[in-house]
Amino acid sequence: MGFRKKNKSPPVLSHEFVIQNHADMVSCVAMIILLGLMFEVTAKFAIMFITVQYNVTQTSEEKPEPVNFYQYGPKDIATVFFYLLIAIILHALIQEYVLDKINRRLHLSKTKHSKFNESGQLAAFYLFSFIWGCSILTAEEFVTNPTFLWEGYPHTHMTFQVKFFYICQIAYWFHALPELYFQKVRKEDIPRQLYYICLYIFHITGAYILNLHRLGLVLLIPHYLVELLFHASRLFYFSNENKQKGFTLWALLFVIARLLTLTLSVLTFGFGLSRTDNQGFSLAEGNFNVLTVRMTCLSAICLTQAWMMWKFINFQLKKWREQSQIQASKKKTVSPKSKPTKKDSSRGGSVNGVMKPEEKTSPRARKTKAS
Repeated sequence: MGFRKKNKSPPVLSHEFVIQNHADMVSCVAMIILLGLMFEVTAKFAIMFITVQYNVTQTSEEKPEPVNFYQYGPKDIATVFFYLLIAIILHALIQEYVLDKINRRLHLSKTKHSKFNESGQLAAFYLFSFIWGCSILTAEEFVTNPTFLWEGYPHTHMTFQVKFFYICQIAYWFHALPELYFQKVRKEDIPRQLYYICLYIFHITGAYILNLHRLGLVLLIPHYLVELLFHASRLFYFSNENKQKGFTLWALLFVIARLLTLTLSVLTFGFGLSRTDNQGFSLAEGNFNVLTVRMTCLSAICLTQAWMMWKFINFQLKKWREQSQIQASKKKTVSPKSKPTKKDSSRGGSVNGVMKPEEKTSPRARKTKAS
């Protein structure tokens, strides 16, 4: 009785072993944290990882019932770490049960394969975040009163949905850093992905710490919609290269989103916050409404939008050059009107390559005629 041949498993704790089993290892860590809820000794520490911290209860004259709000603090680092683990697990599930199955059917090249995986993961995240953000904004007053972006600053109190939204956003973009290793991203693609991952972490964390979560939420939603459209269009393009109409709509919305971001940022930092009564800098109160902070935030947003527009223009120019080259090559392949060749002209009275009867005489007969 013969033994079955088994594929050699990589050595324990080697790079390949960690990459293949990273989802299982992360799941074990998350399960250990969850098991900590079962014991009184560890429950206090486990709750710090799982639930949202810094609850504040307030009552008002309009609403006699107590309302729960949340602030931020150092314990949020533990919460971000736990949901970072959850993001890694969900990333692996989407990759294995959705994207890998589609990749086997499409038979993509290595370059398109990595881009397809990247767009698939980001499209799922952008769709979820866009729907979640819109549901939060419907409960706010921004649609009817845009001044809520700066009125009552500092906005130290957040609802549960707003705080949990920011915790998940920060956790997701931090999880994207180890995923560069887990997904074996090509060296050529690492700098490009590092740029936008670090920009997301910088801007979202900055809005969270500086109590600008209202402005951050309003700016994220249109941006996520544009990015969702781009990555969805790229997924359709990989499945069928003739489907490129989505990129045209994305280009239009991209420019509109950049203008909207700049307009709201200038309106908030240049006019709104500068005219509020509560001016000053206080870490205890969470107040950062001073000229230096306002100009730094506005400069960071403007530079980021300028960098994105520069990348966008270069992308469009590259695309137009490729299309012009394709059209030029198509014109060259079109055959011109047929002209008589030298071989045909030397045949004299031949018609369609067939010689006339008098031309079919032998060489000796031609010599006798000539004499």
